[in-house]
Amino acid sequence: MSGGSRPRLVISDVDGTLVRSDKSLAEATVEAVERLTAAGVPMTLISARPPSGMYWLAERLQLAGPFGAFNGGVLFKADGTVIERHCLDRDVSERVLALLVEAGITRWAFADGDWLASDDRNPHTGNEVKAANVDPIVTTDFSGRLDRLDKIVGISDDHGLLLRLEKDARAIVGPRATIARSQPYYLDVTAPVANKGDGIAFLARAFGVDLADVLVLGDQANDLPMFARAGRSIAMGQAPDDVRAAADEVSESNDRDGVAVALDRLTQAAV
Repeated sequence: MSGGSRPRLVISDVDGTLVRSDKSLAEATVEAVERLTAAGVPMTLISARPPSGMYWLAERLQLAGPFGAFNGGVLFKADGTVIERHCLDRDVSERVLALLVEAGITRWAFADGDWLASDDRNPHTGNEVKAANVDPIVTTDFSGRLDRLDKIVGISDDHGLLLRLEKDARAIVGPRATIARSQPYYLDVTAPVANKGDGIAFLARAFGVDLADVLVLGDQANDLPMFARAGRSIAMGQAPDDVRAAADEVSESNDRDGVAVALDRLTQAAV
């Protein structure tokens, strides 16, 4: 897709992209999505969030779906019906959690619609409550869920430590998991096909659109797989240097409604 051509489908990341840093959805973004869809371009969402954190956004934006949660590991309809679900292997879950325990950082795991958290004192817990739209179950024993985990997250504001753990986790489990940071302080571990590249490929098929005609919006390392496969990509202005470099275009930051700015450019070009 050339920079001036009109996409046939827009797919947006959520945190750091569609919503502001406080997890709110700006009215400017709602209105821009309305103008986009009125111009005949459908839109959907793919996110590291669980489905529970995406329903209200889909409803507020009047999006028909389907959608991708857990970086594409769970594909679901607007009514909550799960189309596909890809969990981590038990052995992978055990190995990754052991690595995070040894590092002494907070662990989160998502399974069966629940959010398990090794503590509720982490400074990012409040924002995750807003994002996931569920409260955590505080426990250090994840053993009963190890064969059906949708996502493991290691949380640390020591970004250097998290980078080392990312490399160590990849060395331990290899291609048996997708390992990427969804935020500088979140290390996400999901099933191999639970990545946004494969996720947007599924969504494009569901909409009957070629990937070459898909435009994606994102801001973090876990968005790079979809940047690589979509016909056109737009990064938010606050994204890390490597993410902005990988995108075809850069918009404003999420706190300056970068999605709204990008979508209105598309809509105006389509007129």
